[in-house]
Amino acid sequence: MNATRYIASTARATGSVAARRSTAAARSITTIAAAARPTRASRPSASIAAASSTSRGVKTLDFGGSKETVWERADFPKEKLHKIFAKDTFAVLGYGTQGFAQSLNLRDNGLKVIVGVRKGGHSWEAAKKDGWVEGKTLFTIEEAAEKGTVLMNLLSDAGQKQGWPALKPHVTKGKTLYFSHGFSVVFHDQTGVVPPKDVDVILAAPKGSGATVRSLFLEGRGINSSVAIWQDASGEARDRAFAMGVAIGSGYLYETTFEKEVHSDLVGERGILMGAIQGAFAAQYDVLRAKGHSPSEAFNETVEEATQSLYPLISKNGMDWMYANCSTTARRGALDWAPKFYDATKPVFEALYAAVEDGSETRRSLVENSRPDYRERLEEELRVIRESEMWRAGKTVRGLRPENVK
Repeated sequence: MNATRYIASTARATGSVAARRSTAAARSITTIAAAARPTRASRPSASIAAASSTSRGVKTLDFGGSKETVWERADFPKEKLHKIFAKDTFAVLGYGTQGFAQSLNLRDNGLKVIVGVRKGGHSWEAAKKDGWVEGKTLFTIEEAAEKGTVLMNLLSDAGQKQGWPALKPHVTKGKTLYFSHGFSVVFHDQTGVVPPKDVDVILAAPKGSGATVRSLFLEGRGINSSVAIWQDASGEARDRAFAMGVAIGSGYLYETTFEKEVHSDLVGERGILMGAIQGAFAAQYDVLRAKGHSPSEAFNETVEEATQSLYPLISKNGMDWMYANCSTTARRGALDWAPKFYDATKPVFEALYAAVEDGSETRRSLVENSRPDYRERLEEELRVIRESEMWRAGKTVRGLRPENVK
């Protein structure tokens, strides 16, 4: 459709503030994507200090008719974080996408941090490149767990199951066991992860990849995250959980439960955030190609216009605002067809939620991600996507974006 051209002409003809905002939003998305590349920069930008002076704070807001309380970074300035965690050593266990981001953000916030990973592996070398020093701030997982008071279990879900027998002896009275996903604890019947009763068990789950957690922190903004308490042995777990959320780089936080976090997260990843969107992209692309449209046209009308023009508008001011800034023909068609897609997809989402809730998705994830040939199988699955005509066409289309033309 010609929604993009309509928005551009509106901006030229009327100087529309809304259209100009859409351009700014698109630039912002491009900036974030560039910053999210895993450069693993460890120095905070000057904007971090400036952002910490904001006067906004904890408040109750109306979310579509329901009242919810949110906490913001201003509720936990650096001096308060230092006071809360004055006696703590954060042991970040695992140095994947969340481990690297959260450990660097904690370090940049001036807190005492050590990293625990398998010695000699890829993550060990990556941590050394980021300035973690063997024997001082870089240890094996067991050594870091012994030294730490806040044990941040950021291993993969399958890794947490496999590593729990070695970690458990170090989860001793008075310590805090921290997660960024409720998977292992909620599905303990499958993972075996059952924390002892004399430790706090908390969660701060960033709503985005580790690369985004890091890049938004460096921009002085912060990602949104959920916070939950599994058990409060100290009587201070709730306050410490929210403080942890800010310390790892969150801009604002909302409270949930371990169960709701893992259920919504697994549904979102398999659904509209990743699985459903790939399925829908591929289905529309294939129909257009079967009807004689060229690869470039099919990709532009399926993916490129969505990600580069329309999604930033939704992000900026919502779906209705995006509709209002498109042509009358595009708007009418979208309003008429949205209910049909709702009716077609809701049963799939209901089946997906049931599979998450009953643990069958957990079983599949643990089995598949624990296979000895996991990485080879994963690469083959990703290769099929990467080498499909749609995404090969996409690579050429992305190369034509003005910012990519050399």
